[in-house]
Amino acid sequence: MRDKHPIPFRGLRQDGDHSWGLVAVLVALAISVAWSYWPILAGLSSTLRTSDDYSAGQLVPFVAALFIWRDRKALRELPLISCWWGGIPLLVLAEGARIYGYLSMRQSIEQYAVVLALGGLALVIAGWQFFWRVSHILLFLFLMMPLPNMIHSRVSPPLQRVATTGSVFLLEAVGVPVSQQGNVILLKNEMPMAVAEACSGLRMLTAFIIVAAFIAYMVKRPRWHKAILLASSIPVAVACNIIRIFLTAMIMLYVSVELGEHFFHDFAGLVMMPVAVSLIFAEIWLLDRIVTPDEKESSSPSDANSKSGGHPAVIHARRVAK
Repeated sequence: MRDKHPIPFRGLRQDGDHSWGLVAVLVALAISVAWSYWPILAGLSSTLRTSDDYSAGQLVPFVAALFIWRDRKALRELPLISCWWGGIPLLVLAEGARIYGYLSMRQSIEQYAVVLALGGLALVIAGWQFFWRVSHILLFLFLMMPLPNMIHSRVSPPLQRVATTGSVFLLEAVGVPVSQQGNVILLKNEMPMAVAEACSGLRMLTAFIIVAAFIAYMVKRPRWHKAILLASSIPVAVACNIIRIFLTAMIMLYVSVELGEHFFHDFAGLVMMPVAVSLIFAEIWLLDRIVTPDEKESSSPSDANSKSGGHPAVIHARRVAK
C-alpha cells in the first residue's frame, strides 16, 4: 500500500536516514547563509541605529515577525515541498549581488542581497507555496534598507525645498510676514529659520511608509484600497513635515526660539505620527464609502429582494395574487 501521509519533501523516500539527512543539509545551509550575511546584518543594524533618516527601519523585522505570527495557522497547513531548482539559483543570485556590491563599494546592493537570500532559503526549505505566501513579507523587508546614496541625494533636496515652500505658504496664509531665501525662512524678515537637510522629512517619510504598509496589511480591505493607502503615505508624510515646520516657526515667533527648537527635534516627531495615523484611518473611512459599479451590481439584487419582501418566489406569488 502507498503511504497515505503527505510527502513533505518530493523526490525523497520516507525512511529515517533520508529524512534526518535532508534536515541536516537544510540546517547546514541555513547556518552557512546566516554566517555569510552576518557582517552585512551587523553593519545594517549599526547604520539604522545611528541614521537620522532611516532609524524607523529597526521596526521592520519586528513587524515582519508579527505578520508571520498572524498567518501562522495558514502557514502550518502548507505542505513543505523543498524546491531546490528555484531556491539554489536565487541563493546564487543573492551571492552574486553581494559580491558585486562589495567590489563596487555599493553597500545598498549587499543589503538587498540579504532579502534575496532569505527568499532562496524559503524556497529550498519550504517550497513555492510557502514562498508565495510570505512573498509580501519579503518585499516588506526592503523597507528596512536605507536608500542607495544616488537615490538619497536625488530625493532629499526636493523634499527639503517642498518642506520650505509649503511652510512659507502656511505662514503667509495666517498673516505672518515671511520671506524665503533658498532653504532659509526669514520670519518677520529678521529671524532666520533654516530648513536643513535633516529637516527634509525623509525620516518621517520612511516611518510613515512603514506604518502605512503595516496598516494596509492588517486591515481587511480590497487590494486597490491597500494600494491607495500605501501611495498616500508619501503626500501624508510631506504634509505632516510641512505642518511640523509651520508649528515650529509659530512657537519661535510667539513663545521662544529655544522652545521651538526643542519642539522641532523632540516633541514634533511624536506628535506627527498620531496625526499621520489618524489621516490614514480617515482615508480608510472615506474609501469604505466609495462604492464601485461592480459592487452596486452585486448588491442590487439582494437589496431589491430585501426591500420587496425577500425571496423572488414570494415576490412572484404576490404579483399573481394581485
